[in-house]
Amino acid sequence: MLENSFGLFFFLKQPKNQDADARYVYLRITVDGIPKELSTKRLWEPERWNQSSGRAIGNKEDAKSLNSYLDTLCSKVYQAKIVLLDQNKAITAEALKNIITGFGNEKRMLLDVFTKHNEEINSLIGKDYAYRTYQRYRTTYDHTKAYIDWKYGKADLELKDLNYEFVKDFSIWLKTIKNCNHNSAMKYISTLGTVLKECIRKKWLHEDPFCDFSTAQEEVEIIPLYKEELAAIEKKVFQIERLELVKDIFLFSCYTGLAYVDVGNLKKTQIVSGIDNEKWIITKRQKTGTPQRIPLLAQALKIMKKYEGHKKCIDNNAVLPVLTNQKMNSYLKEIADTCGITKNLTFHIARHTFATTITLCNGVPLETVSHMLGHKRITQTQHYAKIVDLKVSEDMAALRKKLKKV
Repeated sequence: MLENSFGLFFFLKQPKNQDADARYVYLRITVDGIPKELSTKRLWEPERWNQSSGRAIGNKEDAKSLNSYLDTLCSKVYQAKIVLLDQNKAITAEALKNIITGFGNEKRMLLDVFTKHNEEINSLIGKDYAYRTYQRYRTTYDHTKAYIDWKYGKADLELKDLNYEFVKDFSIWLKTIKNCNHNSAMKYISTLGTVLKECIRKKWLHEDPFCDFSTAQEEVEIIPLYKEELAAIEKKVFQIERLELVKDIFLFSCYTGLAYVDVGNLKKTQIVSGIDNEKWIITKRQKTGTPQRIPLLAQALKIMKKYEGHKKCIDNNAVLPVLTNQKMNSYLKEIADTCGITKNLTFHIARHTFATTITLCNGVPLETVSHMLGHKRITQTQHYAKIVDLKVSEDMAALRKKLKKV
């Protein structure tokens, strides 16, 4: 709400019960004829004061310093007006005075706001958010808390104190003290940024303090297994039960595209007859909540049948007796060594193998692959096409060699 009249005026006011010559400099803010006064807490002699201009007289350094301070105070009043306009609040002399003095303004502390935000996320797990999302916010909170203690020696920090220096040093701290790679550090900062955007919407912040900081991630290329490598694993029979189990679960993901957590959560009730009367997986990705509808290939069906009588599958109505991710990846390294695979074999490579070697390389359209992977946007799937181009290049190189021999 815009005011009809507005004025600022500095004047000298003699303190009560004090006969000294020096007087306090006061600021009178007048809005629509209603004044409010506040002390600048600066003393000045009346004989060196211009009453009409409301400024100190003379070119001495103390006079220049006082006048500069009064000009700065005027600027703060005008900034306070902008704050009230942004918050759609009425511009009054009292409201401006409260902003300048800090009276009546509740301090918004970063970690306190973050805690309440995480409590809301936790209450909506299974409805609007996955548990993994809550974990990401909770971990980001822990990192933010540790960083504030490390850098500032404080238990918390006001929202208004956040700036470019904070986020820049936070990124360095994550990479050095916490040994995060670039992409992980940027994910934590983006997660914190999401909390701050909520503060902006609530008018607790007037602008994004991190707006000049780029959270762009570096592109990470994960090379899938090619058909020869996949065949080497399939043909290998392990006498050690744990390796045979991990091999089968990994291959199941290669032929379904399910992520580790989704294979572990997969229930027998999620295997249904599809539109073609063949067996399909109908589920949702835990990471994003997006649907996945995947027709089952013969290789995946064979693995499912192999473990349908396993005690863990019977007790939990699970499709497969999945081990912890840490154990799976540890045993996959043994499997890779045994099969002569030099790539860093992790469970996530299975999902990439499904997208490329199993589907795209065999002519399945990108849109269909995107749908089966449960991607929200086709752009998420398009980077797999780049990997397919590499495979095409290798195949064409081999063809060139053959044609030279003819």
